[in-house]
Amino acid sequence: MTNAFSSPPARPQGSHFADAAAARKALDMALPAIQTSMQDPSVCGSGTVAIVVMDPALSPLDGEFEQAILLEQAVGLTDAQRWDADYLAFARAKARLSWMSRQDSAALQATQPHRLRQGDSLLWGSVCLDGIVVGVSGAHPWWDEAFATTIAAHLRAIAKARQADEREAGRWHAGLQNPVRG
Repeated sequence: MTNAFSSPPARPQGSHFADAAAARKALDMALPAIQTSMQDPSVCGSGTVAIVVMDPALSPLDGEFEQAILLEQAVGLTDAQRWDADYLAFARAKARLSWMSRQDSAALQATQPHRLRQGDSLLWGSVCLDGIVVGVSGAHPWWDEAFATTIAAHLRAIAKARQADEREAGRWHAGLQNPVRG
């Protein structure tokens, strides 16, 4: 029960190993392949892709969708006023679908359309790789999915490397020093 003197509940902590800096690094590592692929008009005729990366430690039970976004970025033509569609809104809608369902948007739409709610995106191109959700829009959906998978796989590898570094440093808990024995 909340009274006039109590503080509102704190925003839940997100992933220690897959944070915004890790998401940025994952995107930077995946960008050369994405940018090269985007030069092929049969991959991406729009000239741009919008990317949304979600915090894998936060679920809809932890807060609002917007609070769980680690990274949003356009690649290619970045002036949204020159886009032929709102690719960021599409990428967000795809990411939201995977974030809510904890599965790839293509799989959900192909095998479980009964789970779709009014207003859910009917576009696909987002993935949920071991809980890492990435939505992409601007290319053909199979390429959006490939780009999303590439970014998610890089983020997973970065998180694993960060965890290994902490364990190698002798830490028993993510981000915390070991307790002093007395």
